[in-house]
Amino acid sequence: MVVKSRVLRSAANGELHSPVDTEEKPKRSRVPTHGRKNAKVAAPKGDSVEPSPPRRTSARIQIKLLAEKEQLVRQRVELLDKPDSASKRKKTNDQVRSRRNAVSDGGKTAEDNDNDNVVSVSKDVTKHKDDNASEPREMCSPEKSKALVDGAPASLVEKSDHVKVKETLRLFNKHYLHFVQEEEKRCKKAEVAEKASKGSKSKKVAPVEDAKNKSKRPDLKAISKMLEANEILNHEKRIGNIPGVNIGHRFYSRAEMVAVGFHSHWLNGIDYMGMSYSKMYSNYSFPLAVAIVLSGMYEDDLDNAEDVVYTGQGGQNLTGNKRQIRDQKMERGNLALKNCIEQAVPVRVVRGHECASSYCGKLYTYDGLYKVIQYWAEKGISGFTVFKFRLRRIEGQSLLTTNQVQFIYGRVPKSVSEIRGLVCEDITGGQENVPIPATNLVDDPPVAPTGFTYCKSIKVAHGVKLPSNANGCDCSGSCIASRTCSCAKLNGLDFPYVHRDGGRLIEAKDVVYECGPNCGCGPGCVNRTSQRGIKYRLEVFRTPKKGWAVRSWDFIPSGAPVCEYIGILTRTEDLDHVSENNYIFDIDCLQTIRGIGGRERRSKDASLPANNSLDGIDDQRSESVPEFCIDACFTGNIARFINHSCEPNLFVQCVLSSHHDIKLARVVLFAAENIPPLQELTYDYGYALDSVYGPDGKLKQMPCFCGATECRKRLF
Repeated sequence: MVVKSRVLRSAANGELHSPVDTEEKPKRSRVPTHGRKNAKVAAPKGDSVEPSPPRRTSARIQIKLLAEKEQLVRQRVELLDKPDSASKRKKTNDQVRSRRNAVSDGGKTAEDNDNDNVVSVSKDVTKHKDDNASEPREMCSPEKSKALVDGAPASLVEKSDHVKVKETLRLFNKHYLHFVQEEEKRCKKAEVAEKASKGSKSKKVAPVEDAKNKSKRPDLKAISKMLEANEILNHEKRIGNIPGVNIGHRFYSRAEMVAVGFHSHWLNGIDYMGMSYSKMYSNYSFPLAVAIVLSGMYEDDLDNAEDVVYTGQGGQNLTGNKRQIRDQKMERGNLALKNCIEQAVPVRVVRGHECASSYCGKLYTYDGLYKVIQYWAEKGISGFTVFKFRLRRIEGQSLLTTNQVQFIYGRVPKSVSEIRGLVCEDITGGQENVPIPATNLVDDPPVAPTGFTYCKSIKVAHGVKLPSNANGCDCSGSCIASRTCSCAKLNGLDFPYVHRDGGRLIEAKDVVYECGPNCGCGPGCVNRTSQRGIKYRLEVFRTPKKGWAVRSWDFIPSGAPVCEYIGILTRTEDLDHVSENNYIFDIDCLQTIRGIGGRERRSKDASLPANNSLDGIDDQRSESVPEFCIDACFTGNIARFINHSCEPNLFVQCVLSSHHDIKLARVVLFAAENIPPLQELTYDYGYALDSVYGPDGKLKQMPCFCGATECRKRLF
């Protein structure tokens, strides 16, 4: 699927505005990839097509010719340099979404300078050789290793620490959801076995009890898998801040802290370096504490934000009421905190608070570095000796965020009446399950979004005929048995979703096959997750530079469906004469799976059995432009307001439910990570730089104002 250019550049002031406010000729991205909006493109420089008069031939034909020329060039390159042909054949779109992309500070890549320095590194994750440097984590091809910084060639620049942390947490969430699925299967088997045992005269129910007593901690299983696969970030413990984890960063479990190397234990409150670090830090005496977690576990703790009195570890009844049952000793973590006083070593402080949206029931926020300034021993509330440590926050750091831990970006309104800058109570007109208000604190006077009609379901353009409904599964009530459900077989012999949080997609796939109208299951089936409409409280709000944008009042867990891209389903070629339309979304799922036009397949392991259903489709390897698209210019839903980001928190997923024609797949936006309330929702429009041309044949450029750490500075 490909992405549109939703925001426009104003000729008057250089700012970006919503297409509602500004007019511009339609555009099409020449090299679209999975999950992108589309902009129309004329012939690039050097092409034989005359720029005037515009659109003498359709954009689809022009791009088809360009694709054929590119194929000839790639074949010549392969003949000249066979060892590198595979990497040179695989063009990328200057994105940071792939773990294999190498990008520069400017976000530009160069694939045509053979004199640049090339850096190749081991694909395996390697441990830190010291506390200030880390090894690159994956193999970079020569094509992707070259970068442009301000137009000049540069050596490979490694991903930023911020991106490494984000990618590691996404990997953890993927493993976590896989183990959630295993847990759901185990519980279902236990439930079935228990029902069978009640209806049987046999008294042998031990297997059921054994099933119930197995581990129910998919988060710990995910950490174990990452440890085994050497996927943990920052293996070696370090003193001070962790690169990529800023003050105010939120972890939705202790396991997430372990995954990025922030706190190495999922249970202990004190994380410390043992004697094994004495060679690396010869000037220090060990053990040394590096991080503590304040979560209300100890009855003697006193937390006054800037000053903290922290109770040492040990002597607690962990399996009962959590109270002290014996004296603490000056050892392990307690000794590590004591040594911090004598050697002036700062400690990272994390505070945990109750949070219903977190699967572990708590939210952990990093509040910065603290000095351990004093310790003493005293009789605790339960009458046993405990060690107390006074910590004081180091000055000059970012403001403490714990009081706003639930909503760091602001306070979520309790009702529509509390919304500042309200310009429309519900842009859907009551069509959605949840009203979607619009706010505007930018314009004077404030105006509401106009120029479109809200619609919650796809409309079909004249001349487009939808395929007949596919044969469904024979399941009853809800699909459970993945081995017998025909829909599960299409997804690779398993269901793509887990039940948790109302349904979450385990990982991105080439295509997701959901249950449809002819299936025997009901609307509550987990394999209908994306068909249930909008369930989160969304808001459309005005921004100074990006026009309209979307955010959620609710926490959105990774893998949760947010909304479908709704508009008018039409043929791409029918849009060639349409002007001033910047809401075109190409359905290029087929092209992405086949790697046409330089697209990079999302997941080579996903939906492989389902891809057999593509064999009957005519070979379109020379066709770079999808046959169908979704036009949300004048008719659409909330998705038309979602902006681009170079570091998005949503991803695009092709979904098939009523029929199995991949050229007419539904386009659904899912959460790529845990999204806190009031954070703007974004996805990557995916343009290749210097790929968009106007109707006059001139190259068009647009700056990017997403504000991401790894921003590419240009939208196209």
